Amino acid sequence: MNINNEVVVVTGGRGFLGCHVTEELRGAGAKVVPLGSGDYDLRRRSEIDAMLADHDPAVVVHLAALVGGIGANRAEPGRFFYDNALMGIELIEACRVAGVRKMVIAGTVCSYPKNTPIPFDEDDLWNGYPEETNAPYGFAKKMLLAQAQAYRQQYGTNAIFLLPVNLYGPGDNFDLESSHVVAGMIRKFEDARVSGAPAVTLWGDGSATREFLYVSDAARAFRLALERYDGPDPVNVGSGDEVTIRDLAKHIQRATGYVGEIVWDTSKPNGQPRRRLSTTRAMRYFGFEATVPFEEGVARTVESFRATHQEARET
Repeated sequence: MNINNEVVVVTGGRGFLGCHVTEELRGAGAKVVPLGSGDYDLRRRSEIDAMLADHDPAVVVHLAALVGGIGANRAEPGRFFYDNALMGIELIEACRVAGVRKMVIAGTVCSYPKNTPIPFDEDDLWNGYPEETNAPYGFAKKMLLAQAQAYRQQYGTNAIFLLPVNLYGPGDNFDLESSHVVAGMIRKFEDARVSGAPAVTLWGDGSATREFLYVSDAARAFRLALERYDGPDPVNVGSGDEVTIRDLAKHIQRATGYVGEIVWDTSKPNGQPRRRLSTTRAMRYFGFEATVPFEEGVARTVESFRATHQEARET
């Protein structure tokens, strides 16, 4: 699909990934409408219909989601299921009725079964129950894949489904109550460095593994998929590199210059034991490969956090 001069609505377009996707699509010539949480309530069909009437998009990229780390998912599992399922279900149906030409739907790596063989292959999505701490969120997102495939079969709806791995980078959410692991660690280590705290406490025992993708790489993947891919299969979007949480902590400790102790709180959960995606489908279907090395990406993220956090302290 040639998106030059096409109107593209990006739900969640003012969020972390959304800002980068908006910039990426504008660079390709699209007329992007980035939507924030205060623009339309995507849980309400009437407001979705109003949004589509207001902007008449050729494409909708659905990134809006209620997201958070393990603590947030454990505290509000019902809300994580309801909000994420309802937003997607209503949006996909409304776009079908309105004749939107294409949808790009963001899923989540949390949809994979807890003990999926490494690397996670897209064909394993339905082979077990997700990790318990974020299963409601993972199931809500997976329902949108089922809907997209069913609508393609019955109505010919061109809706594609991408499964981005854990993202990080400038502009991330660094709130300790709702951040994901890289941003949360950067915040903890930086705050401890500035305050001179003797130790930083982290959840679990550090044995779990994760895969991380720099946010500008993820945005490029969404653009490439929008331009080049029109199939029913879900597609992983990741780097293909796996790191233990313990090694991640050591790396961020070095990147921030913190010299204190790391304490592991083993009364807290590790989350899913391992995560690493198979990335062959993304390369084969639309030519995506991650390019930003992890060390470079973390350094950029620390630098960005320091700049914005310093501004906040000064004001």
